[in-house]
Amino acid sequence: MGFAETFKALSDPVRRDILVMLKDGKMTAGDIADRFELTNATVSYHLAQLKKADMIFETKVKNYIYYDVNISVFEEVMLWIKQFSNRGDKNESE
Repeated sequence: MGFAETFKALSDPVRRDILVMLKDGKMTAGDIADRFELTNATVSYHLAQLKKADMIFETKVKNYIYYDVNISVFEEVMLWIKQFSNRGDKNESE
């Protein structure tokens, strides 16, 4: 996983909406597509981009593929961002 892929994936509002939907639990591509006025092919493209960025997992169960959020990617990004939160504290103590 690289930050470039992560931020590129997050730059699209549809992909951000998909991630928000998946925070509540696994969903199939059909369930996700039902919530958008997009073609199934377009939703599949967005899911592929999220997979490429390692932001989602897919699990096959019988004839269905379920998608779920990869929390570890978000944790890694949050740790990276957090390094900037202490900057003000450091400057105040000098």
